[in-house]
Amino acid sequence: MILIFGGTTEGRLALRVLDAAGTPFFYSTKDGSQQVSALNVTLLSGAMDEVQMADFCRENDIRLIVDAAHPFASQLHATVSSVASELSLPVVRVERQYPEHDSRIRWCRDYEEAVNRLESDGVTRLLALTGVRTIPSLKPFWSRHECYMRILDRDSSRQEALRDGFDPAFLLYYAQDDVARLIDEIRPQAILTKESGESGGFEGKVAAALDAGIAVYAVQRPPMPEGFETVTGEFGLRKAVERLLPGFFPLRSGFTTGACATAASRAALLALLGRPVGETVSITFPDEEVLALPVTDIKVSDGQASAAVIKDAGDDPDVTGGMAVVATVRFSPGPGIRLLRGEGVGVVTLPGLGLAVGGPAINRVPRQMITETLSELYDGGLEVEISVPGGREIALKTFNPKVGVVDGISIIGTSGVVRPFSHEAFVDAIRKEVEVFVACCQNDSSQPGGAGKCEGLAEVPLVLNSGARSEAFLKALYVDLPPQAFVHYGNYIGDTLRVAGECGVRSVVIGVMIGKAVKLAEGHLDTHSRVVTVNHEFLQSLAREAGCSDEALLALGRMSLAREIWTLTEPDLSLMLRAVHERCLAVCRAAFAEGSLKLLLISEDGRLYGD
Repeated sequence: MILIFGGTTEGRLALRVLDAAGTPFFYSTKDGSQQVSALNVTLLSGAMDEVQMADFCRENDIRLIVDAAHPFASQLHATVSSVASELSLPVVRVERQYPEHDSRIRWCRDYEEAVNRLESDGVTRLLALTGVRTIPSLKPFWSRHECYMRILDRDSSRQEALRDGFDPAFLLYYAQDDVARLIDEIRPQAILTKESGESGGFEGKVAAALDAGIAVYAVQRPPMPEGFETVTGEFGLRKAVERLLPGFFPLRSGFTTGACATAASRAALLALLGRPVGETVSITFPDEEVLALPVTDIKVSDGQASAAVIKDAGDDPDVTGGMAVVATVRFSPGPGIRLLRGEGVGVVTLPGLGLAVGGPAINRVPRQMITETLSELYDGGLEVEISVPGGREIALKTFNPKVGVVDGISIIGTSGVVRPFSHEAFVDAIRKEVEVFVACCQNDSSQPGGAGKCEGLAEVPLVLNSGARSEAFLKALYVDLPPQAFVHYGNYIGDTLRVAGECGVRSVVIGVMIGKAVKLAEGHLDTHSRVVTVNHEFLQSLAREAGCSDEALLALGRMSLAREIWTLTEPDLSLMLRAVHERCLAVCRAAFAEGSLKLLLISEDGRLYGD
């Protein structure tokens, strides 16, 4: 069991990440005012002292603590540290992103130093943005000078301010992005804030004051206790939980080939520059989170350096899992960073992928990640060759041949992280296939790559199918279509149709095996068995509406597999197929609102029913 201490933006992040596991956990806040929504959580409120926290952890078999509380909640952090040490529990700290210290800000170690500096600098009119709980610490200042205190607009905060003796005439109430307005109204000599990080709006407060020519005093965040493992985002938190509490998430996450190539490139450049390279290299992911990947096989020779990352795909059935992604870096006389294709990385042969035809199959986000991480270390020209030994053979098991990437795999990934059995990754692959189809097969000369591959054909349909067997049946029907016209949707019928619409596809033919069709007819655009199973009552209701016989109704109620519909005798079979077909077509039309749409029902032996 896991116990989260939250009440912050980071707390909501931790709540969201852990709730996705489907495993019970606890979420604790000091006052219970934060509104949260999750399926697998038990909510707690109220402060705990060391004895209470230790007793709770023992009674509830807590195996991991996640500290996502406010950075200035020093007492809570100390209590967590003490209890964790006593019970030998790991602690993961979900930390905020903090900008580098700005020299224009007058930094203070604590509130006592802040009061002394304000006094010595002659400040007598202050706007304090530090919150109601700092009123006692600032009393030596506000008891003698004019001090406006911004607090949350709630009764508990007002009562707390009054209990501490603060004059209510000087209370201001929080509103989003209101600092500039308050400065304009109050005209203070200075503002006092605390180093609350990006999620605390620190940079906005500072910018508003500096723009108005107002002095900024900031209390530095207190140090965290030693022994906490720090993460800065959802991926880092998940990876930490997977490692520290195996089994909490039913499946492990992994890293994309793009993230592996980036880490390998960084390690190789560090070695080329003569700088130390550890067992892991930290890189920045697209969401600005910093994560470390293990690197290996570092070599330096003949003016170049190389390093490898062994791809860990987690529990995703990724054919590239366990393969080495190798980066070789060389100095280049020309400016900029040039990415080259090495062994096992594919070459692009068709338009539509957003990559140059003839160039290496390294997608846009990995290119950006590699370029940015190397530019942090070196501002001269570089050549970076990415290779994946064995990639040419593995690529035959991927979507690459269909989208025109040959002789190797693609270096891909939009987030840098592989979610196991990722819906996102599958739909992203579908989108790439559809984009290639549009570029090759929709003969619109006004669009780049829009003519040539299917020239001479009339309106070329995008033929959607669930897999290899249904595709074979449809290819026998549409023998003149090129391979780019056939795209697998797996179970994601709705997502694929929406992608087709977003990409401007004008004509779609969708083939549906009867097992998926009966789920689709009921309105389920995701037909995976984990989402929906065959509903016999729905089938009987549909058959009744279609005018099928009582014998057919009984047969449908006894069926263990939907494909047994094909065993119905006439006229029940025709009536039932017509009803399923009409329902499926209506459901699909809701996801593909414009353009031509044709739907074919497919039997196990290749019989087709439809327009």
